[in-house]
Amino acid sequence: MSAVSSFDDTLSKLGIGRQGIAGTPKLQTATEANMLGQEAFLKLMTEQLKNQDPFEPVKNENMVAQMAQFSSVTGISEMSKTLKSVADQLGGANASQAVSYVGRAVLVDGDTAYAAQDGSLSAVLPLAEGADEVTVQISDQAGNLLRTINMGAQPKGDLEISWDGKTDNGGAAPAGPYKITASALRNGTRVASPVAVWAPVTSVSLGSNGEAPMLNLAGLGSKPLTAVRQVG
Repeated sequence: MSAVSSFDDTLSKLGIGRQGIAGTPKLQTATEANMLGQEAFLKLMTEQLKNQDPFEPVKNENMVAQMAQFSSVTGISEMSKTLKSVADQLGGANASQAVSYVGRAVLVDGDTAYAAQDGSLSAVLPLAEGADEVTVQISDQAGNLLRTINMGAQPKGDLEISWDGKTDNGGAAPAGPYKITASALRNGTRVASPVAVWAPVTSVSLGSNGEAPMLNLAGLGSKPLTAVRQVG
């Protein structure tokens, strides 16, 4: 059997004519193309075994390498589909979770806080290490200092901050929002410490093209779901 005849026979068994190679290709879906690739590979491998020169057969390691390469490509394709499916499910879950936060308060890192209906305010000071003295200051939006709270020495951990809504003079503070700053004294050196505040979720931006949803917080702008420490 000549090489040309053998090639034509192989194409015929695969359902492909010579004109199918040179002519306009048939449009296929990704699934169809993947299935055809698998069937074509197996048929081509079979024909290769049938038509190989018995005096110069394909080496075993070459055949194994071909099969391993095809198996790897197929496995990667299936893994990509699985990961995309998982990502789509997680994206939907995150969107539902974000929407459920609307109208509630979340604890996030920030310096702008709103008082409760009774005028009190609470926040959290995450201390990465213990401090000899912790000082919290609460100001209005214009920067006017309303209250200084000295919390003394504190150990490492989340320190609860509570304010009754009164100024240093004992009067009621004006309406918020308020700015909260904190500092810690360690070995004679005072350093600023970040504060986590409770902020109401006003709306949610769901994003597009796979982007994660964002929570729109009063006074703090947009924050990702990963920024939420606690939900009120």
